[in-house]
Amino acid sequence: MSQELTCAKTPMGLHAGYMPGFGNDFETESLPGALPQGQNSPQKCNYGLYAEQLSGTAFTAPRGHNERTWCYRIRPSVKHTARFQKIDVPLWKSAPHILSDVISLGQYRWDPVPHGQQELTWITGMRTVTTAGDVNIQTGMASHIYLVTKSMEDEYFYSADGELLVVPQEGRLRFSTELGVIDVEPKEVALIPRGLVYRVEVLEGPCRGFVCENYGQKFDLPNRGPIGANCLANPRDFKTPVAAFEDREVPSAVTLKWCGQFHRTEIGHSPLDVVAWHGNYAPCKYDLRTYSPVGAILFDHPDPSIFTVLTAPSGQEGTANIDFVLFRDRWSVAEHSFRPPWYHKNVMSELMGNIYGIYDAKPKGFVPGGMSLHNCMLPHGPDRNAFEGASNSDLKPERLTETMSFMFETRFPQHVTEWAAKSAPLQDDYIDCWTSLDKKFDGTPGTK
Repeated sequence: MSQELTCAKTPMGLHAGYMPGFGNDFETESLPGALPQGQNSPQKCNYGLYAEQLSGTAFTAPRGHNERTWCYRIRPSVKHTARFQKIDVPLWKSAPHILSDVISLGQYRWDPVPHGQQELTWITGMRTVTTAGDVNIQTGMASHIYLVTKSMEDEYFYSADGELLVVPQEGRLRFSTELGVIDVEPKEVALIPRGLVYRVEVLEGPCRGFVCENYGQKFDLPNRGPIGANCLANPRDFKTPVAAFEDREVPSAVTLKWCGQFHRTEIGHSPLDVVAWHGNYAPCKYDLRTYSPVGAILFDHPDPSIFTVLTAPSGQEGTANIDFVLFRDRWSVAEHSFRPPWYHKNVMSELMGNIYGIYDAKPKGFVPGGMSLHNCMLPHGPDRNAFEGASNSDLKPERLTETMSFMFETRFPQHVTEWAAKSAPLQDDYIDCWTSLDKKFDGTPGTK
């Protein structure tokens, strides 16, 4: 049976199937008159629908931070939840996950994880690389690789543990959610809120990508400070789906992730039955090619925080639970400067992934689909080739092209999972990229 959703009509001039804006208060309906006007919970909803609120924050959160969406659905969610049975999803791990026989202290780099021959869905194809913080107190994060070759059929998922930032690297996916449909491909990202039910389908496979599971406060746009009102990620470029629903009576299953455990229940219908909704707690997608970077136009290389797309606050001012940072094609023009990222140790822990192209600080070894980890206070920086090239190049304006890498950065140490340490394609010789750096000091003044 077809699993297509009935969608709302899109006004002329808007992106087909989506509404623009980040954190907006949206309203959308798939059937005329399905959305109540002037109140949230009428005595009787049109079409015999049920009113139900999905809350993404505490009821008493400050108004500017309060997030909730009112849904008008064919059946209330409580009808969807029969008794849950615990199931095992062995390679999807949650913090705290600290293993005595796995050393997370070090500089690590992995080649792309191969797809293999096994059919994998969104749930069975998730592979956790690192965990940080504690899911039980809603702080920290986990980073994952997903390998998806098979669509979920009459199968649905939601997480009570956190929102998911999805970064595709290969293939195209469709997220059919309670609030609408999001199609996502490489050079785009998707944000799936905590508590939202969805099904993941393969539009073009095989699919591989990265996921940041955010246990803490939701991702937000960073404050621009002296940059002002423009550049970086602009709110209008985020796209939230219009309402879409299924009215299908068919045996289905819902899997729930809760406090790091997975539970499953059988239901008799599709849970994607929200006919209309309004609010500011909803999924969205973002095209990374619309990110407008800023940088040095005279000398010195700025901190990588200048490339932040999204940030999840920690409660400590200026120190994020997670930063999502993007290194895309751009101009490099700094005079009498070492242009690539400099050598450094950082209180933040950095997991990087390569979407496509060549990363300027690691021209070899850090390939598309690959990733690296530099934990807090572990030194890292350019390899020998990058250092020598940047130290001796003609400093004319240079356009970095065909490059897109990102970073999941957190204030917490990231602990490597057993799968990442023992099964993933770890580059055992990564540390060697710095061993050939020469001693240049000879006690005499001047530059060498």
